Amino acid sequence: MISTTIVLNEERNVTLTAYIQDTDGEFGFSKRPAILILPGGGYAICSDREADPVAAAYLKAGFQSIILRYTVKAKGGWPHQLEDYENAMAIIEENAEEWHIDPSKIAVAGFSAGGHLTACAATLAKHKPTAAVLAYPAILEDIVDSCQPNMPYPYQHVTPQTSPCFIVAARDDRTVHVKNALAFEQALAENGVAFESHIYSYGGHGFSTAEDWINTNSVCPRLPEWIKYSVDWLGEVMGKLTRNGFTEPVSALSLNADYSPVLSVECSLNHLCKQNDEAKDILAPMFTGIEAVAAARGFDVELLKASVGNNTAREIMEMVQIPKDTIFEIDKKLHDIVNILEV
Repeated sequence: MISTTIVLNEERNVTLTAYIQDTDGEFGFSKRPAILILPGGGYAICSDREADPVAAAYLKAGFQSIILRYTVKAKGGWPHQLEDYENAMAIIEENAEEWHIDPSKIAVAGFSAGGHLTACAATLAKHKPTAAVLAYPAILEDIVDSCQPNMPYPYQHVTPQTSPCFIVAARDDRTVHVKNALAFEQALAENGVAFESHIYSYGGHGFSTAEDWINTNSVCPRLPEWIKYSVDWLGEVMGKLTRNGFTEPVSALSLNADYSPVLSVECSLNHLCKQNDEAKDILAPMFTGIEAVAAARGFDVELLKASVGNNTAREIMEMVQIPKDTIFEIDKKLHDIVNILEV
């Protein structure tokens, strides 16, 4: 492994430290996923506890770990921090070949104020991450304003195009109240953005990786597992790194297919009903199955469709007992059809 530090802005003391692991040879693969780490510290500092220890945890999981020490408020206010992020992502993409990074698999992980910056990256940035990990993030007006005035409130900027998110927090956090994480989750849910959430019973604020040597407060015994869970989730969203390279992302389960470039059986019935006749013809077995269920149970067909409209085509076809092989063939055919988003 090699490490390198790049000065992004000398005057504001902005640096990018990359920990780069080997590939090929004994490893058997040529590219790794990457994670850009944004430490917390109320925008007053970039916490060391949320920098190298976090990098080490993701390095162990096979990632290239990169730490951005962004502008602190004594050196300049918003939007310098978001500009630092954009600059960092541009450099990672420029160095992807040399750093053995798959540019389609770059995640961001942020803590507290760094979680605010990560949420802004996932919602507002030009270089949106493939996925975002937010640990006890500052989201709501009171805590964001207390860190630094005139910054965005991320929950207000969530759209269906927001990056998939993994969120971790503790119920008893008295610095950044758990309602911050919950508000962001609600915005994600309302916009159909994929996310996974772990709210632990206790652990306070600033638990970082939650290991004994780094904790400043008591944490529940399950909390140190959160990094592993985030790695598992990132594997679903971006593809898991294995001895033979990356697996296929489990996008069918992790992402909102209604906003994917092409159609699939993971799209909702409501969305598919608005597509062209070609798509509807491919899905004829599903519609026939719905009609059969309606007839057997004395339901109105259109009312039944409305009641299951938010379910995916896969879920409905499984419900009406269409064989898995048939579902697979339908999915393949749908992948040839461009998703019409403005419907």
